[in-house]
Amino acid sequence: MPFLEYQRLIIAYHGCDQAVAEAALRSSRLKASDNDYDWLGTGIYFWEHGPARALEWAEFMATRKKVRTPAVVGALIQLGHCFDLLDVKLTDDLRRLYPEFVHVLAASGRPLPSNDSARKLHRLDCAFLNWAIPLIEADRGVKFQTVRGVFVEGEAIYPTAQIFAQSHIQIAVRDPTAIIGYFHPAAVDKP
Repeated sequence: MPFLEYQRLIIAYHGCDQAVAEAALRSSRLKASDNDYDWLGTGIYFWEHGPARALEWAEFMATRKKVRTPAVVGALIQLGHCFDLLDVKLTDDLRRLYPEFVHVLAASGRPLPSNDSARKLHRLDCAFLNWAIPLIEADRGVKFQTVRGVFVEGEAIYPTAQIFAQSHIQIAVRDPTAIIGYFHPAAVDKP
């Protein structure tokens, strides 16, 4: 069996504008995000089992005038070859590759990007994953279809808690064939 082939289906949700959700339902397509601040690198972003969090995101984007009518579209995703940041083998690979990444940037005269968690801008994470994943793919002889990671976000839910109000598992689909199909979720309850 190829390395990390996940024979697992998940239900996931994408927060977006109503027009984007309707188009996805008609065409079975969403556009991949390739912003330099996307924390899991290039891909189509989903919240695993998180329709309320997807709606929160769409509403947040509406405050930034990026979304007119907040909406959520659901998807059935086959994780396939998953670059799972919950797997210590992969995080060990990343830890090992990071000094080389820093060296490559320095040697080329490019500055090391930085993250800005307060503004939810993950330029370092994005640049590093977009650089490292192809190296690991070549080393392992696989093409990763999805990237999966835990994002600890929001306020602690009580003093000294390590449980945070908006934590979630996020998926970035790098290969759209991993998306089996889209669906219109039932009414999403706000938290």
